[in-house]
Amino acid sequence: MKSNSDRFDYRLSRRRFLTRSAGGLGALALASLVNPARSRAPGSHFPPQAKRIIYLFQSGGPPQMDLYDYKPHLNRVHGQEVPESVFKGQRLTGMTSGQASFPAARSIFRFPQYGQSGHRLSEVFQHLPSVADELCIVKSLHTEAINHDPAITFLQTGFHLAGRPSIGAWASYGLGSENQYLPAFVAMISGKGGQPLYDRLWGAGFLPSEHQGVRFRSQGPPVLYLNNPEGIAPDIRQHTLRDIKALNSLRYQELADPEIQARITQYEMAYRMQMSVPELTDLSSEPESTFALYGEDARKPGTYAYNVLLARRLSERGVRFIQLFHRGWDTHGNLPNQLRARCQDTDLATTALIKDLKQRGLLDETLIIWGGEFGRTVYCQGDLGPKSYGRDHHPRCFTVWMAGGGIKPGVSYGQTDDYSYNIVRDPVNVHDFHATIQFLMGIDHEALTFKFQGRDYRLTDVGGRVVKPLLA
Repeated sequence: MKSNSDRFDYRLSRRRFLTRSAGGLGALALASLVNPARSRAPGSHFPPQAKRIIYLFQSGGPPQMDLYDYKPHLNRVHGQEVPESVFKGQRLTGMTSGQASFPAARSIFRFPQYGQSGHRLSEVFQHLPSVADELCIVKSLHTEAINHDPAITFLQTGFHLAGRPSIGAWASYGLGSENQYLPAFVAMISGKGGQPLYDRLWGAGFLPSEHQGVRFRSQGPPVLYLNNPEGIAPDIRQHTLRDIKALNSLRYQELADPEIQARITQYEMAYRMQMSVPELTDLSSEPESTFALYGEDARKPGTYAYNVLLARRLSERGVRFIQLFHRGWDTHGNLPNQLRARCQDTDLATTALIKDLKQRGLLDETLIIWGGEFGRTVYCQGDLGPKSYGRDHHPRCFTVWMAGGGIKPGVSYGQTDDYSYNIVRDPVNVHDFHATIQFLMGIDHEALTFKFQGRDYRLTDVGGRVVKPLLA
């Protein structure tokens, strides 16, 4: 029996034989065998309506019936037990399945109507109503996961388990970047507490690693290891990178490993970002009117408002996919106060982004998405008081909205029952949601695939349909 080292040597010798015996053409052929997807040329399948996407992900599960899904019936049944005919035997989390009582909790917030669309928005929003007619509100999104990590992973990758490419990585792989000095995919995080957020949520999975999202940090240098080390002059760094590229190129000729080529690409991008990122994050060129629009928090790195302003600057520079994560929406108790705090963090800047892109003529080609990983229960978690209550996780229906980028404005799509617990019209699952986003970017979700371990994978797995009534 051969030892592990013997088997390892055999594999290396076989690779050398294949690459050296066929010369350059053999290396190209082997590259295609190792990764057939790289031999295809991804790209738009039809003209895109959205050249860029800004995804404002609200981590924790915003409560739909306290924000967008107006349910006057709850005023009549407040404090009463939610009927079993509503539950329909659906799964509850371990945090509330043992409760002795499941009283319906109305929202304490009023829901005025706004604009020509007549959208009803919670009074907790002070600014969003001013752009109500730009919003396409989808009230019938549903998911399969009831806990945060699999639910967030599902929304970001199309699968509950870690390991698949994120939605932004698929966009980078399929379309590339419009700006050679910035990555195609950028991620940023704001907010304190709440669920942990992992790099895999903006990772490349089994796609070439050059397509993973570049995270911009809130403290210190925006991107780690981008600046030259102390005592290293720019020309030394340039010569070093040139020599590293030469060594990697030799290694690639020998092994034809696509990750070596990805490493070369990432080194080159990092060098170009040394010039582009400092200019991007320097807000001194922004007029005072910008901060009047986004709020004073937009001057403070790490805040949601600052990240939203950076998202606008990234989008106007051609970055393909910008993902913002804001934590703190997990409202198991004391929901009204927690909800007010989250909207105080986000409402002004979110509204400013829509207005800013529109006045710059960029809203029509930029798709903005706002939403979390699931919704909240109609029944109260914990004590039900006159002005305080909590809500548990609820995957069966939740609300997201979109604006710009080929979306029909002023539309409300889908309907839930009187308890905002089940969908009664026009359900939209996560794969449908992803298929629609990719369609707006000019991508046929069934055609953008990547072969891995003998199977062609795609963002929408084996499902998904484009929700055409949402399209302008």
